[in-house]
Amino acid sequence: MNKIHQISAEHLAIEQIGEIIKNGTKLELSEDARKRIIRCREYLDNKIKESETPIYGVTTGFGSLCKISIDKDSLSQLQKNLVMSHACGIGDRVPNEIVKIMLLLKIQSLSYGYSACQLKTIERLIDFFNNDIYPIVYMQGSLGASGDLVPLAHLSLPILGMGEVEYKGEIFSGADILKKMNWDAIELVSKEGLALLNGTQNMNAFAVWALLQSERLSEWADIIGTMSLEAYDGRIEPFTHAVHAVRPHKGQIDTAARIRELLEGSELIKQPKVNVQDPYSFRCMPQVHGASKDTITYVKSVIDIEVNAATDNPTVCPDEDLVISAGNFHGEPIAQPMDFLAIALCELSNISERRIYKLVSGTRNLPSFLVAKPGVNSGFMIPQYTAASIVSQSKTYCTPASVDSIPSSQGQEDHVSMGANAATKLYQVVLNTERVLAIELFNAAQALEFRRPLKSSPMIESIHQSYRECVPFIDTDEFMAPHIAKSVEFLRK
Repeated sequence: MNKIHQISAEHLAIEQIGEIIKNGTKLELSEDARKRIIRCREYLDNKIKESETPIYGVTTGFGSLCKISIDKDSLSQLQKNLVMSHACGIGDRVPNEIVKIMLLLKIQSLSYGYSACQLKTIERLIDFFNNDIYPIVYMQGSLGASGDLVPLAHLSLPILGMGEVEYKGEIFSGADILKKMNWDAIELVSKEGLALLNGTQNMNAFAVWALLQSERLSEWADIIGTMSLEAYDGRIEPFTHAVHAVRPHKGQIDTAARIRELLEGSELIKQPKVNVQDPYSFRCMPQVHGASKDTITYVKSVIDIEVNAATDNPTVCPDEDLVISAGNFHGEPIAQPMDFLAIALCELSNISERRIYKLVSGTRNLPSFLVAKPGVNSGFMIPQYTAASIVSQSKTYCTPASVDSIPSSQGQEDHVSMGANAATKLYQVVLNTERVLAIELFNAAQALEFRRPLKSSPMIESIHQSYRECVPFIDTDEFMAPHIAKSVEFLRK
């Protein structure tokens, strides 16, 4: 039996989202959410009947066409046209896992009762989520200003019987999937198209996904860095609590404590050391890994707010008897943090690559390129090249997207966040960081075996043993790419 998560106004934590996606949890609306949705829709319907004043996006056109009033008989067509005309995405597909987070975030945002969607529209989005029907959404096209107009248009088209979806590994048209599931196409009413398309759910879904991966990769960075420290015959003194107590950044203190914990019971760390100091990539792990931890914590606090917010426009407030056109769709509050998170993750890969370089450098009684007979064998020479290439690419991705703006809609939308570009760049940096850490693990596990018969700590030895079940010790040159791929998979288990 699948678990059920009730959509409500209760706080939705990022960890909950991760569990919902991972466990295949189904969604349903709470009774309170249903009442909020119905009440807001009824309020707007009455407002349209009673008011002769134009309401942006409800009885007017969109963007620079906001001065054009729309007659009541055309309000439904206006919303349908909006969704169709805004579906201009291109490029690679957004991965299904992130599309599913988009659906969840859109459902959550619309459920607060500030968007004036029909109940049946939100319930159809839930149908898509619960049946693992993934609308085809594209990476490119959003300015992150009036929300994620383009990707959210692609997300919404299939409930109208248009666009495309992936279902059970096959591609269906929107019309065909509705027919297959015996569902009617949704007929949009006033403001609904705008509610579906305005909002930050595309870039926010990338941010949620990236944060879930970031916390995992931050943990792995400490573990793999500690294995490399042991393999490099490094010193424990730089991780002493007294050092970090006088510069008490939380991430720094936590990283030093974690590395001390990982080293408990190690024979290698206790043996007398010839070298007085270690290179920064080993010695400064608390400072560098810790700074990334602190950034992850900050970004998480911002994205947590965004997850639990209504971000479409106009905002419909029945209690205050207000329909206000403002700017909650603007992506700037999360665009800057996503750029920051990309930098934090890039630094985890940057320092990781430097440790890889030291491990293959033929110093501290390790063989050149970590093979017993270098020369005939290139050994681990080229995995370091690969890591360096990946890190260099990530550095280019870390040029902030959020500092750019190109005016659109005839100047009405004259400042945009480029948050969707920040999101897709962040996605690539996450993947790149995972790959570099996997390559470091590949190297560190190899180097550790040249320290035998001395052993590392029980924790590190246990991880090393588990890793050896899928990636072997390299005695002579082999086809290395499959081992790197398996190393990446190991980090995902």
